[in-house]
Amino acid sequence: MYLPRSLIGHLYLQLLRSHHPLSPPVLILVALEPDALCACRILTTLLKRDYIAHKIQPIAGYGDLARAGEELVRPMRTTDGGSGGVVVCLGVGGLVDMSEILRLTSEEDESEELGGVEVWVIDARRPWNLVNVFGGHPDQFREREALAEMNLSALRKGRGVDKGCLNRSYKSGSGGIIVFDDGDIEEELTNERDAYYALEEMPEVDDDGDNLDDSESENDDNGLEGGSKKRKSWSGRELEDSDEEEDERPRQRRRSNSSSPITSSPSNRRRAIGHDSSNSSRTPTPEPDFVSPVSRQPSARSLRRRLLRMKRKHESILQTYYNSGTAYSEPISSMMYSLASELGREDNDLLWLAIVGTSSMELSGRTMAGVGISSSSEYGGSAGWGGSRGEQIRQIMRDEVHRLNPPEGMDNFRDIPGSNTDVIPTTGRSPTDTSIRLSPEPRFLLVRHWSLYESMLHSPYLASRLHVWTENGRKRLHKLLAKMGISLTQCHQNYNHMDMELKRVLRSRLLKYAPMYGLDGLVPPVASGHSSNREGWGFVRSWGWKACLSATDVAVILGSILEVGPSAATAWESGSYTTRQLARDKSGPSDTDPANIHPRFWSAYDALSPTGSDSPTLLVESLPLAQHLHRSILRTGTSLMSKNQIRHLRAFRIGVVKDGPDVRLFTNPGALTKLALWVAEAIQVQERDKSETKMGKKKILGTPLVLAGLDEDRGVYVVVGTGGGGGVIDFAALAKKNEARKAKKEAADKKKKEREERRKKRAAERARRGEDDDDASDEETEEDESSDSSDDELEDEKSRYGNKRLVRNRFGIAFQEVVQETSARIRIDSFEHCVVEVQKEDLSGFLEALSFRSVVG
Repeated sequence: MYLPRSLIGHLYLQLLRSHHPLSPPVLILVALEPDALCACRILTTLLKRDYIAHKIQPIAGYGDLARAGEELVRPMRTTDGGSGGVVVCLGVGGLVDMSEILRLTSEEDESEELGGVEVWVIDARRPWNLVNVFGGHPDQFREREALAEMNLSALRKGRGVDKGCLNRSYKSGSGGIIVFDDGDIEEELTNERDAYYALEEMPEVDDDGDNLDDSESENDDNGLEGGSKKRKSWSGRELEDSDEEEDERPRQRRRSNSSSPITSSPSNRRRAIGHDSSNSSRTPTPEPDFVSPVSRQPSARSLRRRLLRMKRKHESILQTYYNSGTAYSEPISSMMYSLASELGREDNDLLWLAIVGTSSMELSGRTMAGVGISSSSEYGGSAGWGGSRGEQIRQIMRDEVHRLNPPEGMDNFRDIPGSNTDVIPTTGRSPTDTSIRLSPEPRFLLVRHWSLYESMLHSPYLASRLHVWTENGRKRLHKLLAKMGISLTQCHQNYNHMDMELKRVLRSRLLKYAPMYGLDGLVPPVASGHSSNREGWGFVRSWGWKACLSATDVAVILGSILEVGPSAATAWESGSYTTRQLARDKSGPSDTDPANIHPRFWSAYDALSPTGSDSPTLLVESLPLAQHLHRSILRTGTSLMSKNQIRHLRAFRIGVVKDGPDVRLFTNPGALTKLALWVAEAIQVQERDKSETKMGKKKILGTPLVLAGLDEDRGVYVVVGTGGGGGVIDFAALAKKNEARKAKKEAADKKKKEREERRKKRAAERARRGEDDDDASDEETEEDESSDSSDDELEDEKSRYGNKRLVRNRFGIAFQEVVQETSARIRIDSFEHCVVEVQKEDLSGFLEALSFRSVVG
């Protein structure tokens, strides 16, 4: 079931009305990522204000999720002695069947009810598992035979569920899986919804080897993920009896044509009467009044063939949806802020959490085309995630900032170019200032907490475009600073200690000189007045005179705590991390052990504490951790690029991190993904520059990248696959698709002509022999329906997926195909399906098999 965006507060209000002191606590399962962490902070703030007890459980992957289902969720079921309750999944489980992985049902008895456990799934990953979206009804787990005489659709509608969509009459209490819709389900999944329910209501029929079209056979062979589990049964005895009757029917028809005037065709009946009159001396008698044509129903075999075609058509629609690749939709922190706004609880603290969660999407490469480089990377400021939709969400947040943080005093007159609004704020306006402001943030990294030179050098955007991994690239950076009139002495100082006049003119000089080096999007455009004119601007919050952090700064720090851990911050600051790590006992907790990962979650959770005297302390203390992580990314990325260690395979590029001082750091999937994004963007810009030099025009090329990091202690490689660029057109794949569609259309036209010719010949033959044409008409109708349905599928796929021109990340699908077809030892546990673990000895075979797969779609 799914909750439409317009009713986002409906379930929470019902929880508030039904909650009492003896109610079981709400269980919150949270993924280890900044966006889910911010969403958890927003939700727990709401629960605390309403005095609703809750429990938070960090979830690192599918193994953790299954354990939580067995140990925490299943005992909540009323059938197991529990009291039911609510389980909220933040960034967890959108791609899998939650009733199965949380052990709400068992394989032995699939008809089990959910036991009063209601699961709310809030996830930004796509595609949805359609069993969660359109299934998840409490009554779907009952025996179908018990509901055979009841209208299941009417039953659900009476309970407030119409084709999976909850309405205002829905009441909680009986359990179920409920997905929070951000608008995509109602707007984009109409065809998938119709196909899902058509399959659910369709009788189950086995394919006994009917010779259908090759394309249909291929579609039938493909496995259908998330299909309906329970359908009505088609009696095999009825099929056998119907087939026997059909086999006998031609002989009966021939006898009736020779001996009886009552036939299935009026023309055949007239011929039979005429034949009798010519061979008899008696006068032909007129046809009796009671004799009427017998209306023949389609045979059971014809109905069965039609049913198979319909089934394969609907399965093909669902399979196309699942095979489109992974993507990201609206951040769940933004969804939780919408919930707070619907309840009238929005404030600066919750707005700041939503802004930080949204800002973290771009840093981790989560785009509308999956994990990869943002299609808006050329644009200024913080733009980059989600294209136009992402910019709409940021604009709403800018309006919220303007509404909740009105200008004070003379600030109304400062919104003019060249004034203080052009200066990057580094402190609050007063000791008690905790407001959120819009700031013209350049695409530097941790600029307030680093020197200007270090901040520019470690910026992925600037590093890739200046080629800082080469000596000439470093010289270009020095020339840019020299043209702006900033000496190396000044730019190596901490930004807060730079000359104030240089800080005032920094933005105007960047706007003037950055385009000379291809850095058009380094800073957002000039804007004035209302927040609607500040597209691309970033967000900054002050904690009095104690600290001033941008949303990107906080997202970088949170990611570093989750990916590396806070315990290493002191060691890194003293420069002794490598020695301590190499001396660590190998029997200690690994990077995937909950004993090692869960403390990171709680440290990041505490760092996001609400406004207070100690609120920014943990964030500021973790700054050295974030700086060391990005120094390692620059150092390792420079080594891979300068030594030409990125090889080009058939479908993607491949790089391996297996030595160096930072090798242990990149055994974490999050840190490895950031390194992969740095390298991928550098390669993309490098290819674009070569294309401009040779062809004289700009052409952005996006090549997928696979990066592997060696974990020597466990003897595995952590492998991540990133897309070549969200929204970038894969011209080669697009040309192949167009050729395939053209060939398919030509073949369909050819088949149609041949079918028309065969129809005419059969009609002439039947007219000559005087036979009836009922079964032949059935077969011709089936052929027409099959052809029309394939054409409709082609046009539907072209309109829904082809016109978007998004090169989606399909590494998750490709990894699963390699697992099924090779003997490589592979572990897929991350919620990011483009991240896997491969045994050290099996890496070469795994990459060889992967090179033949389609990794973008």
